[in-house]
Amino acid sequence: MGTLHHFSFGWLTPTLAYLMACVGAALGLRCMLRALAATGASRRNWLLTAAAALGSGIWTMHFIAMFGFSVGGTELRYNVPITILSLLVAVLVTGAGLFAVAHGTHRSRALAFGGLVTGLGVAAMHYLGMAAVRIHGAIGYDLATVGLSVLIGVGAATAALWAAVTIRNVYAAGAASLVMGLAVSCMHYTGMAAVQVHMHPVRTGLDGATPMQFVFPLAVGLGSFLFLTSAFVALSPTAQERAAYREAGELAVEDLRTFELDRAA
Repeated sequence: MGTLHHFSFGWLTPTLAYLMACVGAALGLRCMLRALAATGASRRNWLLTAAAALGSGIWTMHFIAMFGFSVGGTELRYNVPITILSLLVAVLVTGAGLFAVAHGTHRSRALAFGGLVTGLGVAAMHYLGMAAVRIHGAIGYDLATVGLSVLIGVGAATAALWAAVTIRNVYAAGAASLVMGLAVSCMHYTGMAAVQVHMHPVRTGLDGATPMQFVFPLAVGLGSFLFLTSAFVALSPTAQERAAYREAGELAVEDLRTFELDRAA
């Protein structure tokens, strides 16, 4: 059995990972709120943005947390295609859950189905990401703990989708994103608690990329995307705000006409 370390950098990696999960959740909730208030192509575009935000936020959280993971006596590398596949899975299944909820005719059924699909997808992303890990040994899992992590993932996804279609207040959405970030982090570290490593006596060269060569630049890129998109969404007006602006403009024009007519009279 190899000696596992999940917090090689102390609380730095779990704190940063939790922050990224919260940012992705907050952005996803905001975009979902815009989607529910829109129709047609606008709704589709907001849903796609929400899926990208939630999926990449969860993926970034996972791999930032993985920077704190190490195994005594071996280096650690990542298989690049599998790592990219895990990102695509996170975004696609999150999108499937969001679209199911946004277009479902029965909210309770849509939430149950969307939460199940998204939760299983989040778990698939996690274990695909772990399948990308290359060490001088074999990685196994305690099945009971794996099952618990999947249940946490489904519960977190269902709660996220419920919040997305229920919460309208900005402050409540912020609080919900903090809770969702905690749930996603719990799912990750529960899954990591299931890991068991059996070292190989024969050491051969490891294929794949080191975390600093591949995962770190990708995580930084996705993190930048989340923060920049958050700023854009936060600054862009909602449909209600645009309607209020139009109404204010029409009133201003009408007042100007009335003033000019009074002067002419």
